[in-house]
Amino acid sequence: MSILKLKPSGKDYIWGGHRLVEEYGKQWDKDILAETWELSCHPDGPSTIINGEFAGMTLQQYIDTQGKQVLGNNCKRFEEFPILIKFIDAKDNLSIQVHPNNNYALKNEGQYGKTEMWYVMDAKEGAYLYYGFKKEISKEELERRIKEDTLLEVLNQVPVKKGDVLFIEAGTIHAIGKDILIAEIQQNSNITYRVYDYGRVGTDGKKRELHIEKALEVTNRIPIVQSGANYPHVASCDYFTVDKLNLDGVFMKKMEGVVSEDSFLSMLVLDGEGNISCGEECVSFQKGDSLFLSAGSGAYTVEGNCDALITTIRKKEHPIRIGVDLGGSFTKIGLVDERQQLIATKTIDTQVEHGWKEMIKEIGLSVLQLLEENNISMEQCVSVGVGIPGTIDIQNGVVVYSNNINWVNVPFTKELQAYLPLPIYIANDADCAVLGEFVAGVAKGYEDVVMLTLGTGVGSGIVWNGSMYKGKKLGGNELGHMVICQGGESCTCGRKGCLEAYASATALKRCGKLVYKREIEPEELFKRANSGDEIAKHIITDYVEKLGIGIINIANMLNPQIIVLGGGISKQGEMLLKPLRKLLQENYFGGKYVTPPKLELATLGNCAGIIGAANL
Repeated sequence: MSILKLKPSGKDYIWGGHRLVEEYGKQWDKDILAETWELSCHPDGPSTIINGEFAGMTLQQYIDTQGKQVLGNNCKRFEEFPILIKFIDAKDNLSIQVHPNNNYALKNEGQYGKTEMWYVMDAKEGAYLYYGFKKEISKEELERRIKEDTLLEVLNQVPVKKGDVLFIEAGTIHAIGKDILIAEIQQNSNITYRVYDYGRVGTDGKKRELHIEKALEVTNRIPIVQSGANYPHVASCDYFTVDKLNLDGVFMKKMEGVVSEDSFLSMLVLDGEGNISCGEECVSFQKGDSLFLSAGSGAYTVEGNCDALITTIRKKEHPIRIGVDLGGSFTKIGLVDERQQLIATKTIDTQVEHGWKEMIKEIGLSVLQLLEENNISMEQCVSVGVGIPGTIDIQNGVVVYSNNINWVNVPFTKELQAYLPLPIYIANDADCAVLGEFVAGVAKGYEDVVMLTLGTGVGSGIVWNGSMYKGKKLGGNELGHMVICQGGESCTCGRKGCLEAYASATALKRCGKLVYKREIEPEELFKRANSGDEIAKHIITDYVEKLGIGIINIANMLNPQIIVLGGGISKQGEMLLKPLRKLLQENYFGGKYVTPPKLELATLGNCAGIIGAANL
């Protein structure tokens, strides 16, 4: 079923009237019906399906049952249902209030802020609302006027009539005046900082709470200039796009459209009546009804004599993705734009001794700080990707085991969403490195890629048929633990003779210490070999041969288009590549007749893991 008719939740706030019952047919048994939440998955007031096979379900239950694909591709960037649509009947003045932006709300409230729009459905003559300031004022003046009860003197009073539209960006001080009926489309949030309330008391006989300190922090104190930038839409932003439907039943009797896989469609009927059909379904509607069409429903037709607001979710413009490369010593954070360019980075210490909860908190707060430092709002961000060393349960967002940071069964995704309520993806750090080189590095343009990271261990990642290879079970791939010397050197995995035991930086250090009787870094061994030190040359030759065996095995088993070498040892460049390419050419199956896979060095360096994670 594609067309859902929804029953709203109602609110009896003290400033409300009764018009939504009398004129819009809302079922309500109390004296006041201030708001009806017509399209809502918010727990404070969910809307309920009243027709078809899903009747009785809340909209959220329907989404949970059918899958998030019913919301559309453009909603993948939202962890929760993105919007909330209301009817508002203001019999009396609403409080003067302001909503925080996402960055402030996430840091202080643990949820999104609120941007909204108002469509004036009706207003008595002389009705007005408050919208921003008449002139720019200082934070000190704002605070003083709130305390002295002179705030209304500097607020911008806007007369309104039926059909007027106002876009209220987060941070805009505002209030609906009495005798106004409004349709409101907003972010899915219920955070409001009340600044002034005319001295009214609530149902408990006490004055309603004010939130002055928080309001002072988030209020935009510069006058707001309404522009026609949303034309031809009624309103359009990253959270919602709203269009007006007018059918007069005479000259304009029918409207046809398509609900693509990009977004669901909401239809809020402001006046009149008619029918909406989609496929084999046909549902009648009347003034006050709220209808939901799931993404991918296809062609639909609206017929009748009616006014309605049509709301969809547009594609994100200039999206930013957050990438995190969690290492044993340092954690690197980056912001990646749509061209795969790193526009900002931040490095923090990986303080394992703090425990996993505190470590994840440090990552979350550091991401928020990086966004704030670069004046990038949370609404520009579509996802977070994190590369973590160890065995990762990608599906459930759990770090099953990581020896590097001493984690066991850590619910990483769930914990990080307390600070960053975006879609969060995690994977093994080597998988992220190969993904980074695939989308923006030396492997860009290839479909089948294998990467070995030659560091403390030997990590590996695979991209196959243009997608990161995850495997059917936990752990992905560990090519560094293929045995290349039966009964050889002991490996960290418990076996003997693994590639990691011979081709890692740790292995080179072991060989150097054995010969030179002191700690010696791989870079020095390569330098000595290049200068003619015969002992160092022997160590490096043996190292290259062992690494070559692993590369030849990978080439013969998988036959990728390109094999990429990353990690600290890969910085040796041609001194490493030249002999390895020779070995590959000589030992590749059918090498006399066919060209072996290309063998190249990673080009993104320490950025590969960040960019790859951002693309998870």
